[in-house]
Amino acid sequence: MLQLAKRLAIKGPRTTLVVTHFIVNTVDVEAGPVHVEPISDGHDEGGMQSAVTLEDYFQKLDEFGSKTLEELIVARENSGTPFTCMICDSFVPWGLAVAKKLRLPAIAFSTQSCAVSAIYYYVNEGKLDAPREHAIESFEGLPPMEREDFPSFAFRDGSYPTLTAYALNQFKVEKDDWVLFNSFDELESEVVTCLKRYMHARTIGPCMPLMDVDKHDGRDTYGMSMLEAEKDTCIKWLDAKPPDSVVYVSFGSFASLGVEQTKELAFGLKASDKYFLWVVRDPEKKSLPREIIEDPSEKGLVVKWCPQLVVLAHEAVRCFATHCGWNSTLETLCLGVPVVALPLWTDQPTNAKYVEDIWGVGRRVRAGEKRIFMRDEVERCIREVMDGEKSEEIRKNSRRLRDLAKKALSEGGSSDQNLNELVGYLNAKAKERSSLQLN
Repeated sequence: MLQLAKRLAIKGPRTTLVVTHFIVNTVDVEAGPVHVEPISDGHDEGGMQSAVTLEDYFQKLDEFGSKTLEELIVARENSGTPFTCMICDSFVPWGLAVAKKLRLPAIAFSTQSCAVSAIYYYVNEGKLDAPREHAIESFEGLPPMEREDFPSFAFRDGSYPTLTAYALNQFKVEKDDWVLFNSFDELESEVVTCLKRYMHARTIGPCMPLMDVDKHDGRDTYGMSMLEAEKDTCIKWLDAKPPDSVVYVSFGSFASLGVEQTKELAFGLKASDKYFLWVVRDPEKKSLPREIIEDPSEKGLVVKWCPQLVVLAHEAVRCFATHCGWNSTLETLCLGVPVVALPLWTDQPTNAKYVEDIWGVGRRVRAGEKRIFMRDEVERCIREVMDGEKSEEIRKNSRRLRDLAKKALSEGGSSDQNLNELVGYLNAKAKERSSLQLN
């Protein structure tokens, strides 16, 4: 969202980013030309981690967020510098409800893939049933899919009813309603074409700092500085490794692997006999086998954080072992790094399906008993992507999508054109608002 706000501000509109008090107080947000305003999520001191459950957090976010967002919009209206339009994360539909209540034009912004967004839209509209057992045939821009390929919240009988409701109700839109997607046309052309039948769908991504990858200096990290102390350790270690020799391993900021999965992944990495850089959060570090922590061969480096974009752009990194969250998936696609996909839940299984079967940029590790990725399967996929029979084809596909992503964001590219169209719409709404005030 911050990257979108920055790109809009550069193109002209005055832009304000609304985030929680917890983020403002704990993260150094390098907003540049973007103004930042806080609202409450009901957990101002501890953020999401202080909530009893994920469901509890989203319920509090709904209650406190909608109230404080409304207060912010009204305050700006009374100050003489009102908002003229709101772009809201589609996963917090209460934001759109607040805008509607205050008669403020609003646009949903999906931070998931177009494919995942389409699945939620089709299921909620009754156009598609998520399969209980068998596969579905291709449907309105989607490929044939097994049950295990669907996002978690496409199943109404799942374990997270509140989050399922949020997911399925993201796109209650009419034909002329704008919906933005953090993707690009060339990546998901078929599903984008189909979504345009039902909404004013526009891709404006990838929303990430895409500078010249050969000139990465570690400063471009989405405008949020976190745990900078470990950056030098990671980069110095990578600098000492041969080109295309390292597996980078990270499961994002929130995923929890558990003791057994952490051990299986560790032994799979060790068995692959490849160099690896592994981001492991403190709570899971105690689950690491001693052989990994005290590795005399120096094959692996375990850290609690690293500058992901800089690491992915490093010449030593050959592949990315990831949970396939959409941000991580976009980053590895845009930097041309092949993928070893280990999806856990939410949108990750669908992203992993596309990584292996649609885009051909990696291999998906298949879970065994108890939904655990076993060491032998982890080793197999790493070897296939690093130096297997199809490794060069995978790498070629990765580079092709990298080039298409850059082209989409370049002047005159598909995402750039869509962003210019959006700016025109926002400017028109600002003029309408100004005319109403004068009258």
